[in-house]
Amino acid sequence: MADRTRRVEVALRVAQAGASVAMDSYREEIATETKSGPTDLVTEIDRNTQARIVELLGESYPDEPVIGEEADARKTVPDSGGAWIVDPIDGTSNYVHGTRTWCVSVCCVIDGVCVAAVNCFPALGDTYVAGPETIARNDEPIGVSDTSSLAGATITPALYGHDGPSEDAAALATIVEQFGDVRYAGSTQAHLSRVASGAIDVAVSNVNHHPWDTVAGAYLVKRAGGTVTDLNGNPWDYTAKSLVASNGDLHEKALAIVGAALDG
Repeated sequence: MADRTRRVEVALRVAQAGASVAMDSYREEIATETKSGPTDLVTEIDRNTQARIVELLGESYPDEPVIGEEADARKTVPDSGGAWIVDPIDGTSNYVHGTRTWCVSVCCVIDGVCVAAVNCFPALGDTYVAGPETIARNDEPIGVSDTSSLAGATITPALYGHDGPSEDAAALATIVEQFGDVRYAGSTQAHLSRVASGAIDVAVSNVNHHPWDTVAGAYLVKRAGGTVTDLNGNPWDYTAKSLVASNGDLHEKALAIVGAALDG
């Protein structure tokens, strides 16, 4: 347990160091590049932030690989041993446009299972930390909501590539009509962090995310008492091609509604 506690402490320290790098250039004029599409942005700040995190992780755990979004970092999670998963800026488009909802995400896995996670949102002043025994935001314990009624529930649906834009819109409309409210932050880690804190009740995505987009946040939700599966209701892990995170009480209802909308 002492080793895992230390891993939480290291994850927090390096995430905060990365956040400091990113904040130094926040709301400054910076050059951007695109990756998979026009809204999939990357900046030199992403690369610099990741480099700083990798440097510090190397000082504490020199023999453990770092899986990261940028540069030449490893892209796959090993099945055995310790490893670190890093997203230097989750929500780069928000960062570039001066919106505050972006985070530095750092988590640790052992034998492929997350044991420590930190999502640091420096522009919001919020840091989510989860380990084997605790989960907190800004040092205050958090947990998922107790909402059980769809009419009072808030959902974050991130649905793409269904059968074209009109079909995507129709599926989204069907889902939103069943819930009381909808929120979209432009950051998967933000969506999951907010489920963990009870700020939203359900987050759904049919995107085949990378590990750095989801592992930390999914661990936060689980540690906060929530449920995380794929769209078929199977237990979620970083190889899943979809994700549904909820407070637990609404999970089966959410699976049924989203499944019917996408099938329709």
